[in-house]
Amino acid sequence: MTSGLGLGVAMVWFSLLVLIPLSAIVVKAAGGGWSTFEHVLTSDQTRSALQLTVLSALAVTALNMVMGTAIAWMLVRDRFRGMGLLDLLIDIPFAMPTIVVGLVLLSVYGTDSPIGVSVNNTRWSVLLAMGFVTLPFVVRTVQPVLEELDTDAEDAAASLGAGRIATFRRVILPALVPAIFAGAALSFARGISEYGSLLLISGNLPGRTEVVSVRLFSFLEGGNLAAAAAVATIMLVIALLAIVVLDLVQRRVARRG
Repeated sequence: MTSGLGLGVAMVWFSLLVLIPLSAIVVKAAGGGWSTFEHVLTSDQTRSALQLTVLSALAVTALNMVMGTAIAWMLVRDRFRGMGLLDLLIDIPFAMPTIVVGLVLLSVYGTDSPIGVSVNNTRWSVLLAMGFVTLPFVVRTVQPVLEELDTDAEDAAASLGAGRIATFRRVILPALVPAIFAGAALSFARGISEYGSLLLISGNLPGRTEVVSVRLFSFLEGGNLAAAAAVATIMLVIALLAIVVLDLVQRRVARRG
């Protein structure tokens, strides 16, 4: 009885927050018929924004899978001065408002960059902003798995003559794969939806640095709700496909490991 009540409450809450709003977007987009999707997909400006957003999110996600795992490894397996501070700083992208992130990045990598690196109004700025806001995801999914990982299997592999690379690939990596891909899915979904941190540094140049979230907002400003809903539906499908593909890949890699 108690479990049934809890499940009911959870499903109602989930429906109010997720299912009903998502369904409303899909219904709104479908209301305009296929012509709405055709108009959106045949627009050079929208297609360019979709391409830039998805490819940038994929590139940042791949980088996060490598660097996020490396950072998590360093935080768990190494001991060095300032480790606690670094562990704290990892979570800053979670806590900082994205528009503030854009201002910070612009002040460091803008036209008057104090370090001599200016990427504002270029596609590099899109990668930079997405990389900043998605950095913690893989780190925070891999870190607890590493902390709970038993080192006996590593010691046994080493005693049998396995090198560090072989031990990592055969013993450690299979245990980390689900966490790495879970973080990757979160990273990709966060990347394709990014808005605030890109407003200032990317310049939102149509056909060059404009991302989907900005394009969607321009539809809303113009009162074209059907087109905005169509773009949102397309991005929803892309996000779901990415999550499914990442899940399938991680299962295959885990089986091979």
